[in-house]
Amino acid sequence: MSHPLLSRCMLLSLSTAAALAFTQAQTAPAAAPTPTPAAPAAQPATPLGATQIVLQNGFALPLSAVVLKGDKYELKTEVGKFAVGAAIPVTAVDHVFGDKPPAINQAIALLLTGKPADGEKLLIAILAEHKDTAKLPGNFWLEAARVSLVASALQAAAPRCDALGKELLEVAPSTAMDPFVALGKALLMPKAAKIEDREAALKALTTDAQPADVCAYASYFLASLLQGDKHNSEAMEAYLAVPCLYPSGGMILNGVAQLKAAEFLIAESRLTEAMSLVKSAIRYTKGTVANDLANNLFDRIK
Repeated sequence: MSHPLLSRCMLLSLSTAAALAFTQAQTAPAAAPTPTPAAPAAQPATPLGATQIVLQNGFALPLSAVVLKGDKYELKTEVGKFAVGAAIPVTAVDHVFGDKPPAINQAIALLLTGKPADGEKLLIAILAEHKDTAKLPGNFWLEAARVSLVASALQAAAPRCDALGKELLEVAPSTAMDPFVALGKALLMPKAAKIEDREAALKALTTDAQPADVCAYASYFLASLLQGDKHNSEAMEAYLAVPCLYPSGGMILNGVAQLKAAEFLIAESRLTEAMSLVKSAIRYTKGTVANDLANNLFDRIK
């Protein structure tokens, strides 16, 4: 079932309310931490935030210390009780743990702001470093590969999209096709195609059948097409749909879409509403080039 875009007024109301709630959450006093069980003994010392693979027994190994060989992880360096060359079955690994590589969010911000080639370059090292964990819960390879596919599609690099689609299928062979492959195909439609057909292809991806991140990207790029076709009211609605209808699609997507919607409001001299969106975007886009754009827009209207 497709999501018909809500009225512009309702979307704006939802978006500004969400922006206010986000601001209040950021400034509210921190709640007392919930007690957690003590960590298993003999954990290896790893840098804060470094990616680790966590075994079923809770023991963690730095990703940099292992290499995937067939159905086993082999130790490249000695870690705790594991000697160099020790083999750990993939089935003994529970999940990936660590901080999300900042380059992923930066890449998303770049491709959303017209620099997909720069964004794709940032992902090359991540795709190589994290490929060995691609099938594990909590891995960072999957998002990096999907973002890279979007960046490639925006550059009309169909062969690269096909290659990434095959890699994604290898990670989840039980599925017929990764949902981002369909998004890539919609973005790869030639500019010579009727704009109505390009818009329809993206709108078809904003349905209940699609994951929230696919819907969010599709709505964002649909808005861009509508804006280019001078359908400003519909474009603003599509931008606002990103944080309102598909907020779990990602903070960077939410923030950049709010910036785009705020620009329409500024043109209409609705500065108070625009400021609410911009303040939220500043918080959503921290650590990326989009944050610079958000701060610049804030300075324009404060």
